[in-house]
Parts: sequence; C-alpha cells; structure tokens
Amino acid sequence: MLKINTQSEWIARANEVLPAGGFGNFDPGIIIARGEGSHVWDEDGNEYIDYLIGSGPMLLGHGHPEVMEAVLEQLPKGMTFFANNAKGIELAEAIVDAVPCCEQVRFVASGGEADMYAIRLARAYTGRDKILKFEGGYHGMSAEAQMSLAPSRRVNFPQAVPDSAGIPAGVAEQMLIAPFNDLEAVAALLNEHDDIAAIMVEPLQRIIPPLPGYLQGLRDLCDKHNVLLIFDEIVTGFRLAYGGAQEKYGVTPDICTLGKIIGGGFPLAALGASAEIMKHFDKDQVGEDGWLMQLGTLSGNPVASVAGLKTMEVLRRDGVYDQLRATGAVLQQMQGTALVKAGIPFRICGDETLFDIFFTENDCRDYRSAKHDDPHRNVMYNNSLRTSGIFKPPGKLYPSLAVTEADLQQTKHAVEKAVQMIANA
Repeated sequence: MLKINTQSEWIARANEVLPAGGFGNFDPGIIIARGEGSHVWDEDGNEYIDYLIGSGPMLLGHGHPEVMEAVLEQLPKGMTFFANNAKGIELAEAIVDAVPCCEQVRFVASGGEADMYAIRLARAYTGRDKILKFEGGYHGMSAEAQMSLAPSRRVNFPQAVPDSAGIPAGVAEQMLIAPFNDLEAVAALLNEHDDIAAIMVEPLQRIIPPLPGYLQGLRDLCDKHNVLLIFDEIVTGFRLAYGGAQEKYGVTPDICTLGKIIGGGFPLAALGASAEIMKHFDKDQVGEDGWLMQLGTLSGNPVASVAGLKTMEVLRRDGVYDQLRATGAVLQQMQGTALVKAGIPFRICGDETLFDIFFTENDCRDYRSAKHDDPHRNVMYNNSLRTSGIFKPPGKLYPSLAVTEADLQQTKHAVEKAVQMIANA
C-alpha cells in the first residue's frame, strides 16, 4: 500500500493561507501530527526525540498522565469564564510561594504580553519612561522588545536598532541598549541618564549565562539609582530551579515575568512583584492617573491553571531537578566528547537545563561573541540530527524529564554521525 505524503500536502495548504507558510515560529517545513512523552511524530509518520518541547513548556513531556487527568477533570466544569475562578487563584498562590519577588501576580495569555505589561508597570511605578535592555535579549514582540534583539548591523551602544518593520522611530528614543555581562557599561548609562524606569534582563540571556556576580551587580546598581530590576523568567522560571533564576542565582528582582511551564502546555503567563508595585493594577489604590489597565479574555484560564498547578506539583517532588540536570549533563558530555575527538572547535553555552553548541574557539559572554565562526557547520549539524530523528531548534536544546536512557543512546549515535559529517566536510 502506497503511503500518502500528507506532510507535503499540508505544507502546500499552509502556503496558501499562512504568510511564509507558517505560524512564525518553528521551521514550516515540518508539520507535527502528535506528541507523546519525549517524542513527536510528523504527518508522514516520522518519529523524533523532542528537544524543542514546544519551545520550553513541555518540561514533563507530552501528554503527562497526571496533567492530562487534571485537564480532563476541569474541561466539563468550564473552559474559560473571563472571571475569577478558584484554580486561577490557586495557581497564583503557588507562584507567590515559589518565586521570591512575587507577593502578587497578574495573569496574561503569553510571555510577550507579560513582558509588555512589566515594562508598562515599571513606568507607571517610577514615573519614568526609558528602559535599559541588553543586545540580544528577547522579551516578546512589543515595540520596545523588538529593539536590538538580533541586530544584523553593529552600532554604538546605547543606540537601539529596531528588528521589525512597523515600529515608530520614537520608540527607539525610549530604549537604551547595553552589552550583556558588562557592568561598567550599565553603570555608565545609569550615571548619564536619570530617567530610566527599569533594567530588563533575561537572567540567562537566551543561552548565555551571567558571569559570577553580574546579576548581583545589576541589583546593586538598580538600588543605587532607584531603578527597578525586571527579570524576564519566561524561559528560566521553574526550569533552572523550582524558584527559577532567582533561586539559582540568589538575586531577587523587583518585577519578574513567567510563562511556558506555569501553563503546563496551555496559553498562560504572568507578571509578579511586591504588593507595593502591583497596586498600580488597582484603581482604588492609585487613582485614575496611576492606574495600569490590564485585561485579557483568557487571563487566568482554568484549564491552563490546572495544567500549570499539576506540572508545578510534579516539579516539587524529590529529585526532579537532579534528574533534569543529569539528563542535560549527559547531553552536553556526549556532544563535547564527540567534538573533541573530531578536533572541531566548540563551546557549550548555557545551563544543563537549556544550552547549545557554538562552533567557535571564543568564549560566549554576550550577543556579539556568542556566534559560530562557521555558521554552515551549525546548519549541517542540525540537519544531520533531524535526519537521525532528533528534533531541536537551531539555537538551543531543551532537555525534558521525559527523556529516557534509550533516547539518550539514540541521541548519542545521532551526534556522532553529525560530528563525523562535519569532520569530513
């Protein structure tokens, strides 16, 4: 019986109705049909070990039975209400218990929304307009966030470079850009500008770790200049540790944003801070002029809330983060060993829970240094892994708790094959 090439048919249909044939996320040349545990299947039935895991939220794997049970129990009770519900309140309580900077939270539907509101909240609280962010830092799709995310041309700091069309020129005037891991640059900008509302940073910028003392240095500079510190923990929250980057690095920001894992695979994100800062969402406390309007149709959605609650419950169990880090360490070691044996220069950049390889001899400490000396090697490497049944984005690898010993063995063989291909090229 001939197999119908359904993937190519879906791609053709997508090209008719979707710009660039996709959702704007991952490679539109692959159409995922389903996921289970640590694996996904495309529409042609090809099976992959999933190290993309939905760009982070599926930390427990696809279709985790306890999460599924919680969701199926909630569905007949109601899918969304645009009103307070008990499960959303329980999730808020769990986040406040876990995350050091959070005394209160507000829910939104996506990480980009959370980051947008965090910027607006900082401006409302301080009465200042400028935001300092770091070149290469990702904070969603707002106009402010789309400044110097991935600039193709180098300009002098602190000039902001828009990464997208459709952004008014005036937005750049409110954004200051600094190199990541450079406290002197930040100190100079804070000394020069007295109208900065906040510094916004990914504690682990994409996959670039902070240098020892860097995050504490930002905290100290913010305290000195009465500037708020915002941690974008959309990725790092509940991944680096149960308390996120704040727990791992021991530094507490004024505001943080959370997403991905707290929704258990459903659309949900949040921002949190002290009650003093969060009062700007309460018109009765701050009045008309100080009030920050925020609402969303799916904010605090009960289905996402129960999925997030169950995911967080699993993550609180003994040994879970040890297991996640052990899996990440094995994945790092297998790639490092193969590349050393082949004599190929590389750097593994990131944390055991989120990392990737740069084909370079240089240390990766900021956007300009974290790059491949030969980008074609990275393309070859990732294409070879895909051919061998390894599903990952081109710039990072997400271990999950669903990865098995058999998965690791298959990944090891795929890595060795990919490295040999590069060595023979």
